[in-house]
Amino acid sequence: MRTSWYRAPRRTVLQTIALIWFAALTLSSASQTPAQPTFAVAVIRPSAAPMPFVHDGKTDLEPDALRMQDVTVATCIKWAYHVQDSQIVGPGWIRSDHFDITAKTDGPVSAELMKPMMKNLLAERFHLSFTPESRQLKAYALVRTRGGAKLKPATADADSKIQNSATGFIARSTTLKEFADYIADPMQSPVVDETGLAGKYDFSVDFTPYLPPDADTVRPNVISVMMTALEGELGLKLEPRKLSVNVLVISHIEKPSAN
Repeated sequence: MRTSWYRAPRRTVLQTIALIWFAALTLSSASQTPAQPTFAVAVIRPSAAPMPFVHDGKTDLEPDALRMQDVTVATCIKWAYHVQDSQIVGPGWIRSDHFDITAKTDGPVSAELMKPMMKNLLAERFHLSFTPESRQLKAYALVRTRGGAKLKPATADADSKIQNSATGFIARSTTLKEFADYIADPMQSPVVDETGLAGKYDFSVDFTPYLPPDADTVRPNVISVMMTALEGELGLKLEPRKLSVNVLVISHIEKPSAN
């Protein structure tokens, strides 16, 4: 006997609604039309040189251009679709092959308009298509410690910037949602902002005081160091959770076509 949707368990209905909403936000390239904004010209080449201390390469926005150095396809997908690395399921080369991308527009456009342009670039040059799914994954919730967050409001209303260094990172004009996305890669799991803190902040973290004594000879546990440093420096805590997470399952992708 078929069960009608309104008699289905509440969890099933909510997950179905979430999937429909997620699919609407992240339409696959197959559903895109020529009316969508596109770059006037784009040059994609193998990375000329690695970027030191930067996992995701370097992305610079200009009024009429997007310049990306030493980025992976996964980096481009994260940037265009507002997802974290653990939300992308695809072949290994989308994280191992690095590229330099220069994409220019016909005139000045906003930073947000360049994101759908990148979606079209991924569809046209990498032939990307995917299916959205909901999966139960190990995740972390970013919350405040009992002592409260140690964050200073941003001194300027500027675009968010998080810059890595040899011993830590510096964040400027960054929201906690953006910070959760940033630390999701080293945590190797989705990170959800549950601090309840709005606005933008300036902060920095130096991991040196939180490294074990034998860090020079034995690779430290990155996750453990990250969790300890965030509590000590920022008054923020990462709580392990099991969450239903929306993911992009890549059904087709190719190495970039010729320029």
